[in-house]
Amino acid sequence: MPTNDASQPRRTKHAALVRPAVGEFGRHELAILGAPCGKIKDLVTRLLPLLTPALSIGYVDADHAAGDDAAEGGAGGASSIMLAGASAELTDKITFRRLDERRELDGFAQKELLAHQSLVLVNGNHFRAQQQIIILDPAKPLDRKLDRLTDVQLILLPEGVREMPAYLLAHFAQKGQIPALLLYDTAAIAAFIRQWWQLHQPPLRGLVLAGGQSQRMQTDKGRLRYHGQEQREYAASLLANVCTDVHVSCRPDQVADLPAGLLPLPDRFLHLGPLGGILSALQTDPNAAWLVVACDLPFLSEATLRHLVQHRNSAKVATAFQSPENEFPEPLITIWEPRSYGVLLRFLGLGYSCPRKALINSDVELLAAPDPNELRNVNTPEEAEVAWQELGTKD
Repeated sequence: MPTNDASQPRRTKHAALVRPAVGEFGRHELAILGAPCGKIKDLVTRLLPLLTPALSIGYVDADHAAGDDAAEGGAGGASSIMLAGASAELTDKITFRRLDERRELDGFAQKELLAHQSLVLVNGNHFRAQQQIIILDPAKPLDRKLDRLTDVQLILLPEGVREMPAYLLAHFAQKGQIPALLLYDTAAIAAFIRQWWQLHQPPLRGLVLAGGQSQRMQTDKGRLRYHGQEQREYAASLLANVCTDVHVSCRPDQVADLPAGLLPLPDRFLHLGPLGGILSALQTDPNAAWLVVACDLPFLSEATLRHLVQHRNSAKVATAFQSPENEFPEPLITIWEPRSYGVLLRFLGLGYSCPRKALINSDVELLAAPDPNELRNVNTPEEAEVAWQELGTKD
């Protein structure tokens, strides 16, 4: 017989995962509504040259004329290949790529299609977004779209309009003051969007990678002492100066052996090397950026980490140092932004477990290290001896 014993753990059908805070189309999205579609598109066209130097921007709109044409028996904009029955057509336009698909534009597909954009601007006359900019155009009143005004960030005033309609005053009564700008002041609107985007930058958490087998070192690299404490402790102390909190990535069997005060983050993606630790962190909190540092970097300094954080570009998938040995990024001294979660899972799904390969093939910010010597990994007993001699710290 079933019981109602409250002491028994509640059974759930699916794993309780933390979901990324993504809206209808992306993590950062703004629907623009309250004006005819032509005026919205004109505004976006004016804004793009001022926004795209720093942000990769997607735009979402609908083409009802094409739909009407298809309904009347026309092509509706489809190519002969699509009309012949193809469900997808990928065309390399040399300067850009175009993908036409017949699948439904549902809530999951929307997020997938624009996953590589750092900001999505949406024609709010046709689609919703989690935050909005409204235009007080008398030709397109918003009285029938109040349900879409869930989190208005900015009000734009066309020429001759200086007062908000009574129905909007009542709708925003509990929200407080909403900034307002003139619709023709493109520079001010772009500056507002850039500032809004920066204010929504994900927090930065720290992760020490210490779950490896240390086969070449023949002993746990994280427990070696170069600075009077275990290296995993030392790396965590460096990260604590630049991150909101710090966790130590480790195998489940290592948790009990961690020094007091260190926060363990046991691997959830097993037998994947560093990728497993990074993915485990992003699964734990997919809404934070993670500054990842390997435990085998005894020369790393706080100054170098601060340089990385100060030059962080959260509009990219990641911010990394360039290897002093080649042009490739160093994946284990890297800030992995929330967007990297899907990127790394995609590479894993294709059979690749190398985080460097993901960085090489993604839109990343690549920095020169202030002191390339600090990026040296120490992987063997011989290298450890050299490190102790150079640091003069062997116990």
